[in-house]
Amino acid sequence: MSQRKLFVTTALPYANGKFHIGHIMEYIQADIWVRHQRMQGSDVNFVGADDAHGAPIMIAAEKAGKTPQQFVADIAAGRKEYLDGFHIRFDNWHSTDAPENHAMARQIYRDLKANDLIATRTIEQFFDPEKNMFLPDRFIKGECPRCHSKDQYGDNCEVCGAVYAPTDLIHPYSALSGATPVLKSSEHFFFKLSDPRCVEFLERWTQDGRLQPEVANKVKEWFTVRENADGTKSEGLGDWDISRDAPYFGIEIPDAPGKYFYVWLDAPIGYLASLKNLLDKRGEDYEAYMASPNLEQVHFIGKDIVTFHTLFWPAMLKFSGRKTPDSIFVHGFLTVNNGEKMSKSRGTGLDPLKYLSLGMNPEWLRYYIAAKLSARNEDIDFNPEDFLARVNSDLVGKYVNIASRAVKFVPGGKLAGGWDLGVMQAGKLVDSVKLLYETREYGKALREVMAFADDVNLRFDSAAPWKLVKEGNTAEAARVCSECLEAFKVLTACLKPVLPELAAQAEAFLQCAPLDWSNAATPLGAGHQVGAYKHLMQRVDAKVLEALFEAPEASPGAPPPPSSPEGEGREDKPGGEDLAPEITIDDFTRIDLRIAKIVACEAVEGSKKLLRLTLDVGEGRHRNVFSGIASAYQPEDLVGQLTVMVANLAPRKMKFGVSEGMVLAASHGDEKVKPGIYVLTPWPGAQPGMRVR
Repeated sequence: MSQRKLFVTTALPYANGKFHIGHIMEYIQADIWVRHQRMQGSDVNFVGADDAHGAPIMIAAEKAGKTPQQFVADIAAGRKEYLDGFHIRFDNWHSTDAPENHAMARQIYRDLKANDLIATRTIEQFFDPEKNMFLPDRFIKGECPRCHSKDQYGDNCEVCGAVYAPTDLIHPYSALSGATPVLKSSEHFFFKLSDPRCVEFLERWTQDGRLQPEVANKVKEWFTVRENADGTKSEGLGDWDISRDAPYFGIEIPDAPGKYFYVWLDAPIGYLASLKNLLDKRGEDYEAYMASPNLEQVHFIGKDIVTFHTLFWPAMLKFSGRKTPDSIFVHGFLTVNNGEKMSKSRGTGLDPLKYLSLGMNPEWLRYYIAAKLSARNEDIDFNPEDFLARVNSDLVGKYVNIASRAVKFVPGGKLAGGWDLGVMQAGKLVDSVKLLYETREYGKALREVMAFADDVNLRFDSAAPWKLVKEGNTAEAARVCSECLEAFKVLTACLKPVLPELAAQAEAFLQCAPLDWSNAATPLGAGHQVGAYKHLMQRVDAKVLEALFEAPEASPGAPPPPSSPEGEGREDKPGGEDLAPEITIDDFTRIDLRIAKIVACEAVEGSKKLLRLTLDVGEGRHRNVFSGIASAYQPEDLVGQLTVMVANLAPRKMKFGVSEGMVLAASHGDEKVKPGIYVLTPWPGAQPGMRVR
C-alpha cells in the first residue's frame, strides 16, 4: 500500500480577536487526527492561517489607530501562545494578506472568468447614511427572510443556514450606527453559481460520501425549489456576489479599480496559500504536489460555515481547474454546562488563556474534548463536574495508576517474560482504536481504551502482588506487574494522538522507542529495562476548576493604576480617577440605558460583594442581575425602588448564575480613600422601560 499523502486544514480564524475555546476545540480535533495519521506513516501537511481581510478588520483597525496590516500582525503575534499551550502542531501558519494569497485569488478569478462564470450587474446595496459608507454584510442585521429569526447577519442566517443578499433581510438596520440603511446602486461582480454546470457538479459532489450524512442531507435542501411558509419561493442556488466597493481592506479585483474581492472568496484560498508558503520554504514544487494523484485534501470546519465550504469553495476550485476537497469534516459548537453556546460577545466563554494561566494541564482539556467528540456534526457540552470526574478517574485513577502501582513490584525495573492478558487482546484493541481515530470517533476510541485499562487494573487487584511478595512469591508478583507495564505501553500508544506530552513522558519511563501503530502491540519483552517512575499527571483541583469559571465580581469603582501608589495624585481628579477617553455620540447611543424597577433582592451565598437583583425593565419578563453593592445596601431596602441599568449588555455567566445587565452606581475611584457606593435612582414619574438619553 502506498503512503497516504494528506493536506489538512482547519477553518481560518478571523484576525479581529484572540482565539476562543471554539477555535481550540477545532484545532484539537484536527491535531488528534493528524497525529494519528503520522503514527501510521502518512505524509501530512497540516496548515492554518489568519483570515485577514474585510471591512470589520478595517473598521476595528481604524478605531485602534492602526493600519489594517499592523492590526492583523498584532493579532497574529498572539497565536503561538495558544497553539503551543495546547500542543497543537501546525506545520505552517500564514495570512490571507500574504503575497501568495493575493496572486492565487487573482488567478482563480481569471480562470473562472475565462470559463464564463463571472458576471457583472448593477445592484442596489445598503448604504449607511450616518457613516457615509456602503455596509458590509456582517454590519447589516435584520430578520431572516426564510425562518424569520431576529438579528441575523446580512449574508447568511446562523439559525437555519439560509444564504441570501442583504437586501432580502426584513427590517434591516446598520450594526454600526443603528440607522436604517438606504439603497444605492453599484456595479458588482458575481460568481455564476446558478450555472447548470455548477449545479450539476455540486449536486453530485455533495452527495458522493465526502460529507457526513447529516451534512449532505442539509446541503441537499439548498438545491430544491420550494415554497416557504410565507408564500415566497426559495429558488435553489443563486449567483454569489464576490465583490465589495472601496473603502475595503482586501485584494483588488484585476482590471476593476475600486472593487475588491469579498472576504469569503479569498479566505479559503488561504488554505492553498499557506501550503504553498510551506512548500516554498522547503524548496518543494507546489504545483507538482497538488497534482499528485494520491493527494487527499481534508478540511475541518464548524457547522456555521458549511455553505461556503460545500458550495462556493468546491465550485471555485472545480471550475478554475483545481483539485477539490476529498473530505470536509464538520463539527458542532462547544457549549458550557447548561447547553448555552459559548460566545465571547455574550460573555459565556471558557477562556483558553485563563485555563493555561491557572496552571491547568492542557492535556486534561484535550482528553475531555476528545472523549466528547464523534464523527457526527453535533454540539458537545463542557460540564465542570464531569470534566473533573472524567479526568481524575480515567487519566489518573485508571491509566497513570497502572504504571505507578505496577513498577513497585518489578525488581530493578527489569520486565519478566510472559503476558497472560495477551498480545492478541492488545492487537485487537490497537486495531479497533486505530480505526476509530481514522473515522473521528474519538469518544468511542477512548471508551475502549479505558475499558482495557479497567481490565488491567482488575488483573492487578486480583493478583494482589503485595500479598504475593509477603508470601515470598516475588517472581509471580514481578510477572503480573510486568504484564501490567506491557499493557500500560499499549494504552500509551492508544492515547498518544490525544495526549502527546504525557505519552512522551511515558515513553521515557518505559525506555522504549517512540510509539506508533506499527509497534503499539509489540511486547517490550522479558529483560526489558524500564526507568525510575516519576509522577506523570496531577489530579484536577476542584478549586482551580471553580476559578476558571469565576467571573470577576463587578465593582462600580476603578482600582488605582498599578504604576502609582495607592491614592497618590488623585486629589485633583474628578471622583478620584482620570476621565475615560473621549467618545462620540454614536458610541453613547450604542449603550441602551433603561429605567428598571427592583422587584426582588437577596444576598448571594458565597459572596460578600454581590446582591442578586430581580428587575422589571418593562419587557413583560424579569431580568436577573448581580451587582457588587452588598457593602452599601440591605436587600430589603432596595425592593420597590427604581434604578438605571445597562439593558443591552451581553449576558455574562458568573459563578452564581447568569447576569443579564448591569445596574449603575457611583463611587470614588479609591474606595479606601472615600468609601461608599451609591445606586443611581431616577426622579419620580419615571417608569420601567423608559430609555435614558
